[in-house]
Amino acid sequence: MTDNAPAGPPPAASSESSGSGPAAGAPYDAVVLAGGGARRLGGADKPGVRVGGRALLDRVLAACADAATTVVVADPRATARPVRWAREEPAGGGPVAALDAGLRLTTAEYAVVLSADLPFLGADTVHRLLAALRDSDADGAMLTDDDGRDQPLVAAYRTASLRGALADLATDRGGLTGLPLRRLTGALRLTRLTDPLASFDCDTWEDIAHARARIREHGHVLNEWITAVKNELGIELDVDTRVLLDAARDVAHGVARPAAPLTTFLIGYAAAQGRGDAESIAEASAKVADLAVRWEAEHSGDGSAPDAG
Repeated sequence: MTDNAPAGPPPAASSESSGSGPAAGAPYDAVVLAGGGARRLGGADKPGVRVGGRALLDRVLAACADAATTVVVADPRATARPVRWAREEPAGGGPVAALDAGLRLTTAEYAVVLSADLPFLGADTVHRLLAALRDSDADGAMLTDDDGRDQPLVAAYRTASLRGALADLATDRGGLTGLPLRRLTGALRLTRLTDPLASFDCDTWEDIAHARARIREHGHVLNEWITAVKNELGIELDVDTRVLLDAARDVAHGVARPAAPLTTFLIGYAAAQGRGDAESIAEASAKVADLAVRWEAEHSGDGSAPDAG
């Protein structure tokens, strides 16, 4: 889905900040830079490259889903959730010019700035950046990679500080086109966090292959698959996969293995017929798990009466 509203500032977001930094849960805007040339990928459409069944851009948009306004600086495309679109002029003017174009559509006191090629970025990292900014008097909080290099496109900034630095830079350099990000961040007071996984970006096909392989590792594949399915089906419900897996295991063990996937489908259907929330799924799963235990006990001869369980 895309937001085709005409360009212009969105309604102002209210702030609940206290002191010098954002309060817990304070509104923030997100600016995602997705219009680069991807030269190291041979000019491929990098934001649309899929990792774990989801486009890189959609993965980043999921990490900042609670932003008051999300601006993507690129030519419009289909996305998993509505966003606003911006473009630097001229197009391809570099990251500083792109950031300036995106920031013009924001109103919140804090701005999270992200690149569109971060396959392992999660909402927890975005919130950590905002919390670090809240607890400091810095202009921004950014991640560093595993080599200690700054990642200015995985960062949270005070919007006023960022706007001021952009204005000064434009005055000093006669414009923003073609300038590297270090020209901008060098004028800001920054606090830094280390998160090698969240700061991993995909610049080459080797990076893409590495990300795809990691997602398919045993410790990650289930959550990645469930997230991809929910994204594909437009489901925003947080499901406790352990509850469903426990029910499926009990059914497979006590009834028949093919009964497990069919039963989990029926659990979902029953939950949708009810309140349609995570608690409904948990209740339906618990009932099915109890039924599977009773079924197994009855057919294994453990029950002394027809209703024993």
